[in-house]
Amino acid sequence: MAVAPTYPGLYVEEIPSGVHPITGVATSNGAFVDFFPRGPVGATRVTSWSQFEREFGGLDSRSEASYAMAQFFLNGGSVAFVVRVTTSTAQTASAVMAAAQYGYGPGYSAGYGGSGNITVSAASPGDWGNDLQVAIDHNVKGGDPTLFNLVVREVEPLAGKFKVLRQEVFRNLSLNKSSSRYVVDVIKQSSELLGDVQDSMLGGVPDPTGPDVINNPDDSNFRPMKGGKDGGDPSNSMTANDLLGDPKSLTGMYALESIAPDIFNILCVPAAAVLAGNGLQTVATTATEYCLGKRAMFILDLPASFDDATSYDVQLKQISDFTANVVDGLRSPAGQNSAVYFPRLSIPDPLNENRPRSVGASGTLAGTWARIDGQRGVWKAPAGTEAGLAGARLAVNLKDLDNGTLNQLGVNVLRSFPVFGTVSWGGRTLMGADQEASEWKYLPVRRTALYIEESLVEGLKWVVFEPNAAPLWAQIRLNVGAFMHDLFRKGAFAGLTPQQAYLVKCDGDTTTQTDVDKGIVNILVGFAPLKPAEFVIIQIQQLAGQIQT
Repeated sequence: MAVAPTYPGLYVEEIPSGVHPITGVATSNGAFVDFFPRGPVGATRVTSWSQFEREFGGLDSRSEASYAMAQFFLNGGSVAFVVRVTTSTAQTASAVMAAAQYGYGPGYSAGYGGSGNITVSAASPGDWGNDLQVAIDHNVKGGDPTLFNLVVREVEPLAGKFKVLRQEVFRNLSLNKSSSRYVVDVIKQSSELLGDVQDSMLGGVPDPTGPDVINNPDDSNFRPMKGGKDGGDPSNSMTANDLLGDPKSLTGMYALESIAPDIFNILCVPAAAVLAGNGLQTVATTATEYCLGKRAMFILDLPASFDDATSYDVQLKQISDFTANVVDGLRSPAGQNSAVYFPRLSIPDPLNENRPRSVGASGTLAGTWARIDGQRGVWKAPAGTEAGLAGARLAVNLKDLDNGTLNQLGVNVLRSFPVFGTVSWGGRTLMGADQEASEWKYLPVRRTALYIEESLVEGLKWVVFEPNAAPLWAQIRLNVGAFMHDLFRKGAFAGLTPQQAYLVKCDGDTTTQTDVDKGIVNILVGFAPLKPAEFVIIQIQQLAGQIQT
């Protein structure tokens, strides 16, 4: 605001600099869509394996993604969005707590109103809810007859008794909707074990199940919750449509729409590998297209049927057929945002005495991508001797010539070498087949472009509705140029000078008067990508001894 001088002296006027720093977005947030035995239905942000165990139950032999999540965090992943998918057959466990005195009015006379019970439900559908027990007492502060305490616990049978795994205590609850301790609100806001309380009593208190269930609990005081069902798992009745879900109701994969303003960068659907028929191809086709629109990458898992191979030659035949029948159909137009790895991996299974379990590579590679991003940057190919795969072995170790054949087809190969162990030995997108001749052949090039695009989209929202003229264009060049120069300094681009490395143009040449009349401002951003040294050729020449003449 301009200063209006009224007296002789010095005045200070602060002038806006026009600087709107652009912050780089995340590059390696994972997204895992699958069946899980428990946890919220929809998308949930998870930042550690312990949190995943607490909210989704940890490893489950029916859940491919539970093993993928373990591999993700083991190999360097830090943030993942977990999408729990359930089918129509899934049910939530519940318990009905009756009351002899209920309804509004003096003394809460029975029959004054309501149905004389409340229904307590588990936090989410699944068999796990059948392990919950609920108890109620009236041992409340001041002996208030309108209040009650509620205890819920998760148990497992042990030597004829119950071992308490988790317990939640809620004191001084009320069925008065105007109370700050209204049971429905308290449970929804505070409980991880319970999800809902249906209040049909219109006041009153539920009957006690014991005199003091908090300080002196007894197994006989607790009422079991019943009726929980998992529903189908991917190897049973879950289908490709269940995993993909509906974009209108935001179910299945489309639950990821609800994570905004957060974003995901790497999509994994491990369950697709065990679907019957053409389920894998159906999931892959939709997932690749979805990732193209979300500026994310999709890692395609190989089908579990690969595990039936009994020899090296059979494995090669399987990947050749899979490439021709499935991968080739995914290459265009969305293949630039997808990648596939061969072979499947073998990891120790804690649920089966650490015996080997075959899994798809997506979770392991998603974690490896995240680790390389953090150590070197998204412009470094997630491959090579530093791209080790922790906790995993190969179903088959390829020979060099077979590696070369698959590499030319855009199939990334996992190899095992002495000293270095199991490593990722390929850095191509599905458009990386030599015959495609695509500019998005390499993973680091494509992922760097996606990173820049998403960062600019998020960082330039302030531009919308600004006056579309030369001062705005200058501000855009200043802010985008600063962002690109910072990447240049970090080594993200080829070129020895900024002029060789990147380009930012926003002026009267990119935005004509016709564009201005239409409300359009055009920004041209270019960069010289770093491409991996995929083939290292060493030339050796023998030097003849010098002959003196």
